Amino acid sequence: MRRALTVLAASAVLVSSAVVMSQPAQAAAAGTGGPVAPTAFGMHVPSIAQGTAPVAPYGAVRLWDSGVAWGQVEQANGKYWWNGLDAAIATANQQNAKILYVLGSTPTWAASNKKQGTYPYKGAASMPSMKVWKAWVNAVTTRYADSIESYQIWNEANLSTFWQGTPKQMADLTSAAAKIIRKNDPTAKIVAASSTVRLQSAYKKFFPKYLKELKKAKWPVDAIAVHLYPSGTGTPADRANYINQVKSDMKKAKVPASKQLWDTEINYGIAGPGSTPHTTIDGGQAAAYVAQTYLDDLRLGVERAYWYFQTPSSPLVGIQMAAGSAGALGYQTVQSWLNGSYFSCTTGAVNTCQLGDYAAPQVIAWASSGSAPFTVPANVVRACDATANCVPATPGTTVTIGSMPTWFGTAAAWS
Repeated sequence: MRRALTVLAASAVLVSSAVVMSQPAQAAAAGTGGPVAPTAFGMHVPSIAQGTAPVAPYGAVRLWDSGVAWGQVEQANGKYWWNGLDAAIATANQQNAKILYVLGSTPTWAASNKKQGTYPYKGAASMPSMKVWKAWVNAVTTRYADSIESYQIWNEANLSTFWQGTPKQMADLTSAAAKIIRKNDPTAKIVAASSTVRLQSAYKKFFPKYLKELKKAKWPVDAIAVHLYPSGTGTPADRANYINQVKSDMKKAKVPASKQLWDTEINYGIAGPGSTPHTTIDGGQAAAYVAQTYLDDLRLGVERAYWYFQTPSSPLVGIQMAAGSAGALGYQTVQSWLNGSYFSCTTGAVNTCQLGDYAAPQVIAWASSGSAPFTVPANVVRACDATANCVPATPGTTVTIGSMPTWFGTAAAWS
């Protein structure tokens, strides 16, 4: 663990027993790699152009809902208002956060049908002309080649709110943008248009076809992007099921193994689909959900997750990411556990991620559903949960692990 956490009162999650029990049977390792990069921990910061500081450390920021969309920058054909994007990029650079910039959506003046889409302006979901699109991508990548790390083609292209063209048209925009980006900034990452997963009919209608068209274009992207929001009453376990569905679809489409999977928007408790209500998630549950999100990324092979979003308070999302919030504490805690670590994760009644070795073990354990017994590893002296509550731990004893991720480690790892 890379940062010391405050030792607090004993957590109810950790109930020791003098009887040594066997750890539940585990499946084969599902995720192995590292070191975990700071960019694994992404964030949306709507007011970043105003110099907003992070409420929790993050390594990557996605510029969306930040007042710097295409039509807010290019306010008339060939006439650019760069001030907002300049300010957002300057702030991100000061915070050492890598920038993911969303190139779409279509400005009103460039829309082929101004009735298609209303956010962030009329016509935003309409197909632009290829000439106008290429000119825009060239202008952005020429100006910011030294500052923007990654470019995402479009936001939630499987939803009519954001895109009313075809999967092939989106693939055409992707391929055209990729050629320009590669020319102007060969080191930049190109991220596919994102698709939401929880709206299954819209996902199934768009995502497999988009992958098919990207294959025809010889995979002009470095990462495939999805938004893994579960339903308004959903949990990280539901998100994990979506990850497996996406990976299955990627396998069917024969996406090359070199292409990463990114979750470019995630939160919980958002109302829908249909009549599913909004859910407020706070306290230990909020910290646990945030920590599980980033642990599941390691376990299931998601390279980045961009939390939506840093704001003092929003009725839209279930978990608030504000200074002093339980969500921010969970985000900071899981980052302190994982950042810079090599890992080997397994899936079972208790999921685990091994970060250390036998002499200086660091193990994180959590259950996707329910609870199960877990044997404290050898040489461990302390256990801390995602709310930074810490207690002494005794090797060989048994604790009950539930949805609250718990870190087990040594004194050396603690320092």
